[in-house]
Amino acid sequence: MRISYFYSLVFALLTSASIAAVAAPATKPETATAPLVVEAAKDRTEKVDLNNADALTLQRELAGVGEAKAKAIVAYRESNGAFSSIDELLEVKGIGKAILERNRDKIEVN
Repeated sequence: MRISYFYSLVFALLTSASIAAVAAPATKPETATAPLVVEAAKDRTEKVDLNNADALTLQRELAGVGEAKAKAIVAYRESNGAFSSIDELLEVKGIGKAILERNRDKIEVN
């Protein structure tokens, strides 16, 4: 009688283990996408064209340029025509030498 009891317990244990293995959700291996996004941002070497960029692009790409300064750059361009040089950016209200020097390698005039 003890042997049949033992076999019943072993059978129950093996059955529950196999059911648990079948019912367990399959896990997908995690992919490392975040470093790829960071690397893509580092590889980007495009310069911002002062004569073609919109206010949102200027705000996003230039350090120290917020919404008001970006709109001031676009307004200056619309009222005075296209920028002829990068140094002309100093004529825009709110843009000083520090901001210009910080962004000099990021901007261009075409």
